[in-house]
Amino acid sequence: MEQSLFDIILLGIIEGLTEFLPVSSTGHLILASELLGFKGEAELAFKIAIQLGAILAVLVAYHRRFTGVISGLARRDPSAITFTRNIILGFLPALLVGAVAYEGIRRLIESPMTVAVALIVGGIAILVIEKRLHRERFSTIEAIPGGTAFKVGIGQCVAMIPGVSRSGATIMFGLLAGLDRKTAAEYSFFLAVPTMAAATVYALWKGRDALAVGDLAAIGIGFTVAFMVALIVVRGFVALIGRFGFAPFAWYRIALGSISLIWLLAR
Repeated sequence: MEQSLFDIILLGIIEGLTEFLPVSSTGHLILASELLGFKGEAELAFKIAIQLGAILAVLVAYHRRFTGVISGLARRDPSAITFTRNIILGFLPALLVGAVAYEGIRRLIESPMTVAVALIVGGIAILVIEKRLHRERFSTIEAIPGGTAFKVGIGQCVAMIPGVSRSGATIMFGLLAGLDRKTAAEYSFFLAVPTMAAATVYALWKGRDALAVGDLAAIGIGFTVAFMVALIVVRGFVALIGRFGFAPFAWYRIALGSISLIWLLAR
């Protein structure tokens, strides 16, 4: 992997900025890589590995919540048990589909055209869902029924199409299932921890032969940058959607997808 320090830092910033916003971090990384010529097995492993920085940001931002759940499980506290159950059920669909369809997903990941189309379609879907009247039935993760948690987790399977956005699909499925905006966003954050950790570990194992010692240094830099940027985004995102909703992200997706589509067709 022969990339400049600028490219590595830039991709770390993009990952940190977009991982928890409903705009598709994978899609942004694919389009940026197309512009930078950042391609290959080692480069793909890098783009997946730096997601661990975003995971760490969630763990740090919500450390009291996680430590509270861990101590609650030790005491067999019902709310901690329900929280953990809902995270497992929400993660399960992605685990099952990812285990079966990994190679097909990888082929999709290599297609910038898929990203451009998915950005546009996803943006339109967000606008449609935002305009629908939703009955908010669940204002905490612990209040979500098990069946509903599993259904929301299916959103992560849809998001395996690059450009759809894992956080965006999960949040939209959550809104349709009756979660309020804050709960849908936070549930998306928490589901990212097992989902992204599993995807990253598996991808690094599969691509281990393509990685050199120098690549690990690049991954470390990208990881650190992604962590620092994602920490800021995670802390501000819930307040942002409470004030403006999801429509601004939808219009951004449509604009970026349209520009990318024109660029890809014109090359």
